[in-house]
Amino acid sequence: MKAMVLNKLCRLEENNSPLELMELPDPFPSSEEILVKVSVCGVCHTELDEIEGRTPPPHLPIILGHQIVGRVEATGSRANTFKIGDRVGIAWIYSVCGMCKFCMVGNENLCQHFKATGRDVNGGYAQYMTVPEGFAYSIPQVFNDSEAAPLLCAGAIGYRSLRLTGIKDGQNLGLTGFGASGHLVLKMVRHLYPRAKIFVFARSAKERAFSLELGAVWAGDVVEKSPEKLNCIIDTTPAWKPVVEALKNIDSGGRLVINAIRKEEMDKDYLLRLAYPTHLWLEKEIKSVANITRKDVSEFLALAAKMGIKPEVQEFPLEQANKALFELKTKRIRGAKVLRID
Repeated sequence: MKAMVLNKLCRLEENNSPLELMELPDPFPSSEEILVKVSVCGVCHTELDEIEGRTPPPHLPIILGHQIVGRVEATGSRANTFKIGDRVGIAWIYSVCGMCKFCMVGNENLCQHFKATGRDVNGGYAQYMTVPEGFAYSIPQVFNDSEAAPLLCAGAIGYRSLRLTGIKDGQNLGLTGFGASGHLVLKMVRHLYPRAKIFVFARSAKERAFSLELGAVWAGDVVEKSPEKLNCIIDTTPAWKPVVEALKNIDSGGRLVINAIRKEEMDKDYLLRLAYPTHLWLEKEIKSVANITRKDVSEFLALAAKMGIKPEVQEFPLEQANKALFELKTKRIRGAKVLRID
């Protein structure tokens, strides 16, 4: 099979082609796994974190990618949920232990044995991959493959982040950063909380304009002051500066939810500007998002189908994975980027 493979960690400023197109043996499913012929795979900022070493894979080489849609090509001897030809999705959550205190109460995203697709095991930047059948999802027919792929991560993690804000209809929500996850959260909010007002903070003028097209009431730079105090903010950026700036805009008792697997070190000195009276006093909260559960993915897929939420998508052939990643790194974003494998 063809695959785009990460063989060594690097900074994209120094190497804008970190992935190598290689021919590899087709994988074979174990007894409880399915073999999936990949149709498309979404491109996520987490892949940049892997490539650049902020959340490095435990071993190299590795095939990245965790927003995967494809068809079942073969099933293991004990896999009986799906049949050959079924369309399935695969998300960031690849497997968990199923027995720890977190798994037992539905918080499998916190399992110490959590394995991530495309980081701990080979992912979807390839023609084929295997996955335990319990960690694959039926894709609603309303979505084509490219529309479905970003829902598996950007959508599902956005859904989890939105729930963690505790927002109520009529309140003000801020979105710091406006990439794949941010634009899906905006669409969700407009359906779930029609009286809520959405304020977007983004460095890119194009992202700000895009957010206004989708229904944001205001859009400004990350350092700007919002025209109204916000009840909650979701931060999806890889930097510290937007976090500190966002806290200035949160109302008393409000909550900042950080939806990022890692924060970059380049602007960590910005944390020195964090002042307790300005940023945290009056019962403001900061909460992080860690991974996703299978429930997050399945619930969001059903919700997105019911509401007709579809992402804006840019497609690239598999061989142009490096180009898609470089555009993501340099903030050339409108919606979600997806690799077409076939």
